[in-house]
Amino acid sequence: MVTIDYSSYKTSDSESTAAHPPKNMDALRAAQLYYLQDQTMETIARELHTSRSSVSRLLSHARSSGLVEIHVKSPLDRTNQLQRDLHDRFGITSHIVPISGQISDVDRLERVAITAARLLVQFIDSNMIMGIAWGSTISAISRHLVVKETSNSQIVQLNGAGNTQSTGIDYSSEILQRFGAAFGATVQQFPVPAFFDKSSTRDAVWEERSTRRIIDLQRRMDVALFGLGSPFAAVPSRVYIGEYLEPTDYESLSQSGVVGDVATVFYREDGTSDGIPMNDRGSGPALGILRRAARRIGVVSGVSKLPALRGALAANVITDLITDDGTARALLESLDGTSASD
Repeated sequence: MVTIDYSSYKTSDSESTAAHPPKNMDALRAAQLYYLQDQTMETIARELHTSRSSVSRLLSHARSSGLVEIHVKSPLDRTNQLQRDLHDRFGITSHIVPISGQISDVDRLERVAITAARLLVQFIDSNMIMGIAWGSTISAISRHLVVKETSNSQIVQLNGAGNTQSTGIDYSSEILQRFGAAFGATVQQFPVPAFFDKSSTRDAVWEERSTRRIIDLQRRMDVALFGLGSPFAAVPSRVYIGEYLEPTDYESLSQSGVVGDVATVFYREDGTSDGIPMNDRGSGPALGILRRAARRIGVVSGVSKLPALRGALAANVITDLITDDGTARALLESLDGTSASD
């Protein structure tokens, strides 16, 4: 099924041509002729007085800009049953990416990230606040974002990125700026450490008006987007390899039974996060604050993240899950009394 979105491209006599660049209008026309009227590229090229290669580029632009969305629907698609099973078990909406079991975990992450990037246009709109947690998964998503112009929207960083080796600003800023550019949104950075040395220091910084402004935005966000950090992941989570944690921190996490984190907030497999000392020094929003967002999009790939995924689902921090079919199937099979559909 092909969907063409006209909303961003409608013009009137009073609108300036600057608001609708000629390339966008040509892409719209080419998409109409190709997808809705079954015209060949040669026919379209003659009608638009251009070359066949230019038509191909216009159609590619229509897809990459979000003007055209292509959905594949099949009654034989097993992912539909996986989505129903996950909804019945966890009450979540899931988007399953079919992937061959033979590809590497790096390629698996990349394909899930591409799908997540294209789905995001469904979640963000004008007058909305989207919270973004930096990390390997979100960085991959940021490289494939589809453009959607919004107004009065904001992107807010959910957790600090600084450590003893770097401020982390360059890394987190690059990710956030990609989201801001894709959605025409104002970017609100959070220039604090990922983890403070002392909880008392964090409490003092949290009293500053500049910090409270960002925390207030986090509390009011409509959508949260995050990957799941995991010490077990085949593709290492940045918080575990980026010199954010000391040996004593790892020991503390192990003693606390930690299986993963969301925006550098750690939790156990039963979804609890209380009594974990590292959370007293962390800069990420408490899970209770995260749950205030109406839509909470968790992007996960690879069965090595199953403990982290089970914990996040138990904590009720995910409303929308984007994952690969192998991970979805393994999740269902890992639950007592529940198995994935054949």
